[in-house]
Amino acid sequence: MLRLPLFRHPAGAGPVLRILAMLLLVLSLFMLIPLALLALEGDGQMWPFLWAFAVTFGTGVVFILLTWGVHIELRPRQMFILTTSSWVVMSAFSSLPMQFGAPRLSVADAVFESVSAITTTGATVLVGIEHLSDGLKLWRGLMQWVGGVGIIVMAIAVLPFLRVGGMRLFQTESSDWSDKVLPRAGTVAKAIGLVYVGFTIVSIVSYWLAGMLPLDAVVHGMTSVATGGFANYDASFGQYADQPVILWLSVLSMLTGALPFVLYIRMARERSGVLWKDQQVRGLLALLVVVIALLTLYRTVRGMEFFDALTQVAFNVVSVVTTTGYATDDYTAWGPLSAAAFFYLTFVGGCSGSTSGGMKVFRFQVGLIMLVNQLRYLVHANGVFVQRYNGRVLTDDQIRGVIAFSFFFFFTVAVLALGLSLMGLDFVTALSGAATAVANVGPGLGDIIGPAGNFAPLPDAAKWMLSIGMLMGRLEILTVLVLLTPTFWRK
Repeated sequence: MLRLPLFRHPAGAGPVLRILAMLLLVLSLFMLIPLALLALEGDGQMWPFLWAFAVTFGTGVVFILLTWGVHIELRPRQMFILTTSSWVVMSAFSSLPMQFGAPRLSVADAVFESVSAITTTGATVLVGIEHLSDGLKLWRGLMQWVGGVGIIVMAIAVLPFLRVGGMRLFQTESSDWSDKVLPRAGTVAKAIGLVYVGFTIVSIVSYWLAGMLPLDAVVHGMTSVATGGFANYDASFGQYADQPVILWLSVLSMLTGALPFVLYIRMARERSGVLWKDQQVRGLLALLVVVIALLTLYRTVRGMEFFDALTQVAFNVVSVVTTTGYATDDYTAWGPLSAAAFFYLTFVGGCSGSTSGGMKVFRFQVGLIMLVNQLRYLVHANGVFVQRYNGRVLTDDQIRGVIAFSFFFFFTVAVLALGLSLMGLDFVTALSGAATAVANVGPGLGDIIGPAGNFAPLPDAAKWMLSIGMLMGRLEILTVLVLLTPTFWRK
C-alpha cells in the first residue's frame, strides 16, 4: 500500500489526513440530502450537488487509501494542525456546490459563504435568497448546523486539552482527556450530538406549528440552534417580523444554542439545577435582561408601542449577543444609542461550550474579577485575595489564557480593520466588518454590511480577509496563531 514519507515522521501528517478523510466522507453524505430534495422536485440544480459529492467523496477515499494502516494517535502538535486544517478543508469543500452552479458563485464568494456557514457567522454575499433552489437553501442551513455541533465538541473537548484561551476553566470529566484523546472525543461527541439533535427537532417542530413553511422551519430550526443566522430571505427574519410568536420561539432557540451543552448533559444525568448555578449562565441572562429593558424603554420613549418594542428589541439583542445574526429590522436606524449598543454587544458572545462565537461571557467576568482584585491591592498592598470563578480558584495558567486571548482578539480585529481600510472601505464598514467576522456575528454596521445590506459589494480581497478573520475567531485565534510561530515547527 502506498505510504508517504511524511507519515513516518513523529509529527507526521498521517493521522491528521486520516481524520480529514473521515470528515470529508461525512460531509459528502450531507451533500446527498439537498441532492435528494432537488431530485424529488425534478430541479436541474441537483447536478452541482452531484459533482460536489463526487469530488468530496472521492477526495476522502483517496486520503483513506493514502493513510491505510496509519495508527490514529494524536499528539498536541498534531491536534493544533488538525483543529485548524479541518475547518479550512470543510469550508473549502462545502463551497463546491455553489462554485459548480448553485448559483455559480466566484471562488471568493463561494468560499466566503461557506466559511460564514461552517463558522456559524451568518454573513452572506447572496442576493435574492428567496429565489434560490430549495436544495441550496437547505444546504446553507445544513452547513451551519454541522458547523454548530463541531464548534461545541471543539470548545468542550479540544480547546481545554490544548490549553487555549483560558478554556481550561471548563475542563470537566468529559473534557479531561489525559492520554486517551479519541475515546474521550467519541464519548463527548455522542452525548452532545443527541442533545443537539433533540433541540433542533424541537425548534423545527415549534416553528412549523407556529406557521412557518416546512422548508423554512427546517432551515431556521437548524440555524437558530446553531446560532448561525442564515435565513431563507434577503430580509433575514424580517419575513416574520409581524408574527411575534415566531420571534419569541426564535429567541428561545437562540438562547438554547448559546448556553453550555455540557450542562444540559449534566442536568439530564443529575436532575439538578446545575444550569442556573453556573456563573456564566447567570451573567449572560442578567446582561440580556438589562440591555433589553433599557433599549425597550428607549424605543418606547421614542414612540413605539411597548409590546412591539419589547419583541423587536429582545429578538435583535439576543440575536447579536448569541452571535446568531438574524435581524428583523435595521436596528442601527433606531437611534444613536441603539447603534452604539449593538456595536458593543457584537463582542460579547454566549457561554463557553455553546454554538455562540464572540469573546464569551466568562472572559468578561474573569476580567472583572481581576480588576476588582487589582483595586483591592492598591488599597491593601499586603493583602492576600483569592480569585474564584464558579466556585473554583483561578490559576495563573487560566488567567494568562484569558488575558492572552483578549489581547489577541482585539489585536486581530484592529489589524483586520486596517487591512479592510486599505481595500477602500469606510471606517464604520471596516471596523464593524472586522469585529463581526472575528466575533462570528454576521451583520455589521453601516449601509453596506449592516442589517439591511450584505457583503456582496465588497472587493474579493476584503472577502478573503474576512474569511480568514471568521476562521480565526471561530478557532479562538490562538489555535491559529501558534501555527505561525517558528517554535511550533521545530522538532
